[in-house]
Amino acid sequence: MSGGVDSSVAAYLLKIGGFDCSGAMMKLFEAEDEIGFAVDARAAAELLEIPFCVLDHKEDFAKEVLDSFVSAYRCGETPNPCVYCNRRIKFGVFLESALGLGMDCIATGHYARIEYDFGSGRWMLKKGIDETRDQSYFLYTLGQNQLSRALFPLGELKKTEVREIALEQGLHNASKSDSQDICFIPDGKYTKFIEKYTGEKPMPGRFVDFRGNDLGEHKGVIHYTVGQRKGIGIPAEEPLYVQKIMPESNTVVLGGHGELFSKTLIARDINLIPIERVDNSLRVTAKIRYRHKEQLGTIRQLDDDTIQVEFDEPQRAVTRGQAVVFYDGDVVIGGGTIA
Repeated sequence: MSGGVDSSVAAYLLKIGGFDCSGAMMKLFEAEDEIGFAVDARAAAELLEIPFCVLDHKEDFAKEVLDSFVSAYRCGETPNPCVYCNRRIKFGVFLESALGLGMDCIATGHYARIEYDFGSGRWMLKKGIDETRDQSYFLYTLGQNQLSRALFPLGELKKTEVREIALEQGLHNASKSDSQDICFIPDGKYTKFIEKYTGEKPMPGRFVDFRGNDLGEHKGVIHYTVGQRKGIGIPAEEPLYVQKIMPESNTVVLGGHGELFSKTLIARDINLIPIERVDNSLRVTAKIRYRHKEQLGTIRQLDDDTIQVEFDEPQRAVTRGQAVVFYDGDVVIGGGTIA
């Protein structure tokens, strides 16, 4: 329970559904409004008359999420920390803690669905029915054991319905606004966070074009992501966009808008849900970032940990470090990290 309306309503739905519930908040990092979140979560638990506790996972979060987030940026990638957190924290150490306390499963306020397919004998991850809130993209890393131990009570609801339920039940966070930023960087200034976390200032380097021509100085590779236009500060006849980040030479490649498009990508650290592996090839729709519209393409598994994605049409700003997620209708096939 985060203190937000989604997890509070999830707990309510489980309780009226006959489950024996306990609420838990994870302490993951030092936050300015940490006390406020805990107060909101505890108040919801008290209203629902369920036990509540706080679990300290700060060390796990620092190791599994913060260190990985910072390392990715320093390697020229643009990571998605919510994917790390779901895989390694919420459905990793938190699930282990719950099982260790004698619980059968964990539930969250994610907008997604889990179903068991008797034909294949596998658990399936599906989109939430509210297309504007669907969070299946962030959950593609979940394995069969994790899915078998997880519950998503909000998967069949729309956000408006969730707020209505919260109001009807007198939950004080019914109108609480949703978090829009990375939870540990609420102001969105990720470069400032990385500098503070590492105690190091990024080293300036050179902007170059695809031919290697020098275009000027950049502020450090952590300041840039593929497709970025603002903040470059290099005068040119046509707008310049970040095309590639090369930390090994501390250079950032710039180019025109037309050079941002590509049809093929390679993904590493793959996870497949309804199948063990892709034999030959498979037609899917795929998203290369959370707000990206699904695009038709074909996936081919290259080895146990790598998949190639070929889109029917070129895609803009395919970015290393982001997740690519594959779908068959509303079923999540799996995904990986763009390499």
